Amino acid sequence: MFDFMNIMNKVKEAQAKIKETQEKLVHLTAEGEAGAGMVKVVVNGHRKVVSIDMDESLINPADREMLSDLTVAAINKAMESIELKIKDEMKSATEGMMPNIPGMDLGNMF
Repeated sequence: MFDFMNIMNKVKEAQAKIKETQEKLVHLTAEGEAGAGMVKVVVNGHRKVVSIDMDESLINPADREMLSDLTVAAINKAMESIELKIKDEMKSATEGMMPNIPGMDLGNMF
């Protein structure tokens, strides 16, 4: 039988740790690139684009569509990368805080 008071205390502790970790995610960054590094995008742990860097050779009005495509591709790669980092951060923040309850993985909640 579970000790419900202990579980409730663990849940409160986990919630505090999760909130603290979420606040730190703004400092977590990931980079995505496209076109062999011609377009680079950096995003943070709050899933916001921080910077976009483009090779000067791409800045040509005639290549506007290609530049747009490369930018989108780089942003998508950066977002995929930051999602993995966020998951790892949240998993490590909550690791060992809750009893092993089948199907309850706090690391997958974010």
